[in-house]
Amino acid sequence: MDYFKDYRDYVGSKPEKFFKSTLFESDKILLGLNCLEPGQEQAVHAHGDQDKFYFVLEGVGEFTVGDTVQSASDGMTVWAPEDVDHGVRNVGDVRLVLLVGLAPAPGH
Repeated sequence: MDYFKDYRDYVGSKPEKFFKSTLFESDKILLGLNCLEPGQEQAVHAHGDQDKFYFVLEGVGEFTVGDTVQSASDGMTVWAPEDVDHGVRNVGDVRLVLLVGLAPAPGH
């Protein structure tokens, strides 16, 4: 197993929907990237049995967590506990790159 990865090797885009890639996955956690081009969004949703975080690597997003809507940019972390609605929209002029963690990993 490769224990060291450069996130920039996993960045990408899709014109029709935000881009996702997986960095690491175990039974306990999934770490991946979500990449959103300007104007793209991840619809507000909830995970019934998973905590989630977003760490902003590049860009700026408008995040919804529960009733709170707030912008976050490079270096900021956003936490969404299980059962709390959350989502994000790229409100900047450049790609928004997010390190995302889900625990436990989906399907485990």
